[in-house]
Amino acid sequence: MTTSTAGFSSPNATDLTFAAQQATPQPPRRRKVSRKTWQTVIWLVALIALTALVLYPLVWLLFSTFKPNGEFGQNAGLIPNAPTLDNYTKVLEGIAGVPLWKFFGNSLILAVAAVVGTVMSSALAAYAFSRIQFKGLGILFAAMIGTLLLPFHVVIIPQYIMFNNFGLVDTFWPLILPKFLATEAFFVFLLVQFMRQMPRDMDEAARIDGAGHIRIFWAIILPLIKPALITCAIFSFIWSWNDFLGPLLYLTSPENYPLPIALRLYNDQSSTSDYGATVTASFLALLPVLLFFLVFQRFLVDGVATQGLKG
Repeated sequence: MTTSTAGFSSPNATDLTFAAQQATPQPPRRRKVSRKTWQTVIWLVALIALTALVLYPLVWLLFSTFKPNGEFGQNAGLIPNAPTLDNYTKVLEGIAGVPLWKFFGNSLILAVAAVVGTVMSSALAAYAFSRIQFKGLGILFAAMIGTLLLPFHVVIIPQYIMFNNFGLVDTFWPLILPKFLATEAFFVFLLVQFMRQMPRDMDEAARIDGAGHIRIFWAIILPLIKPALITCAIFSFIWSWNDFLGPLLYLTSPENYPLPIALRLYNDQSSTSDYGATVTASFLALLPVLLFFLVFQRFLVDGVATQGLKG
């Protein structure tokens, strides 16, 4: 017999049991780690280990700039035993009567001129090879590609004799002038292959509107090959900044030396080598290359990512 009061019924045993179970805190359930999650963790650990392995020489170079000169033959580890800033003081003072900023300035002039000359001349030559039909196109293009197989050492003596007869030795012109003459066949070939992928309908439409080759090249082709141009600029800057043989051949005055030649001076003093100053100067010379690559890599990735979206 069930009693009720004012329309309310008393709870039965089932309701009381359910309420008690809800009131009792349940232990948290263990989430199972999926196989895909484990694969992601393993790949992440492997990539971190590989990155650490690749970056270790750079980190070692950074810490070695704080080692005293006499510690290089005794301590090959990462952390210096007696950290010092004397290496930076020596390097900033310069060498052979030339301050460090002069060497940096010379390298910057050569590198910037190489970038401008290489990108400009290679783009013009690539446009001629890829968008203009003229007699002997195949022969000239094959000859240009053939220069890739020609070692640089074969043309060293003829080039030196030519620039010496012009009175340009011990100046920057032998290192800058060839960049404006599309002598880098690698960059020309890269841009030619990039331009050949573009439809010629754009050229025909521009010609109907009265545009010539200069207008087509400047207003249509150049904006579309921006990723390739940035790639050429990155490689040209790095190659010119790190060039040692060219400045060694044509530059004889210390005030005209770029950084790669200036680094050699620290190892030629009284038959001794200043390892601390050499390592410090090498690290400082590496910073502009890293900054240049990091800055322009962003533009390169953005250009490649948006290239397929342009119509």
